[in-house]
Amino acid sequence: MRDRRKKLLKYAADIDCNVLVTFEPENLFYMTGFWGEAIGVLEAGKTTIIAPELEVGRAKKESVDCQVVTAERGVGLVASLIARIKGKKICTDCQSYATMQLLRKSVPSIKHSTEPFYRAREIKDEKEITVLKKASKIIDQMYEVCADKMYVGQKESQLQSMLMSFANERGMFSTGYRSTLNPLIIAGGPNGALPHAQVTDRKFVRGDLVVVDLTLRYKGYVSDATRTFGVGKVSEMAKQVYEIVKESQSAGLKTVRPGISCKSVDDACREYINKKEFGQYFIHSTGHGIGLEVHEFPTISQKSQVILQNNMAITVEPGIYIPKKFGVRIEDSVIVRDRPLVLHKFTKDLIIV
Repeated sequence: MRDRRKKLLKYAADIDCNVLVTFEPENLFYMTGFWGEAIGVLEAGKTTIIAPELEVGRAKKESVDCQVVTAERGVGLVASLIARIKGKKICTDCQSYATMQLLRKSVPSIKHSTEPFYRAREIKDEKEITVLKKASKIIDQMYEVCADKMYVGQKESQLQSMLMSFANERGMFSTGYRSTLNPLIIAGGPNGALPHAQVTDRKFVRGDLVVVDLTLRYKGYVSDATRTFGVGKVSEMAKQVYEIVKESQSAGLKTVRPGISCKSVDDACREYINKKEFGQYFIHSTGHGIGLEVHEFPTISQKSQVILQNNMAITVEPGIYIPKKFGVRIEDSVIVRDRPLVLHKFTKDLIIV
């Protein structure tokens, strides 16, 4: 925790601030070890959590080397914060316009920026990597469940229920990602042509490709992987597209290493799919950072000039989506190193169930 706080204050100093204030639970957890409804204040030699009474007990138990103080929910928390930060060079990640206006009345020089938090979180420490490894291992086990339990006539929603029960029993939970109504993506047949398909009651039919995207949280951290399964005998075109995506992802993974631009990884995947004349069906970026959120920095895209650094955690996930027919995506979470550490071991070969 000490090293994390040093990093956070270093990046705060880069924008001429010496105190960081977080309202976001992910940043609070990174800074303190506590995930909950509270405000975190970080300054040299001191970390404070301002929490409502209902969170104080847990904050004291779960936080690391923090002073925990109590304040009334809502405006009371902000008032307590203001009393502590007047006259200091403050940076905050506060997302509430009303709260920022209130803060600026008392601390006119306060800066709004998420940069110190995201820059610190980009490079994972060994504790974070250990958690991501465990999360990825559980996801691999879930793909074994898919291979054993998927069948013709099964609903997407039935498979999701089975998988989530398996995950929950092992300490993995939904990310609570706001842009989806479901914890997983399970998309059979034409639903697979929608990269962010919602889970439905559609039943798998013989010949389906089924895209199974498992993005789940373990001890705060998110691992993300996708595999594509075949139900019964699939078409030659489906097999061809699967092999193209598989080779595309392999090309991207071979590119990953410190000192390489994110764009270069995207280019490697995209150029292979373009060469096979399916480029128009690869309709998203190649990947993204993972950690305490589903999508973190860096972005693995055509436009990104960010240079990969040792121990960044990213995904590599090319896909091809044929409208109204099927989709194929293969995704792995990867730790950036001279020899990239691919966190998922479940085979990428097309599994026929």
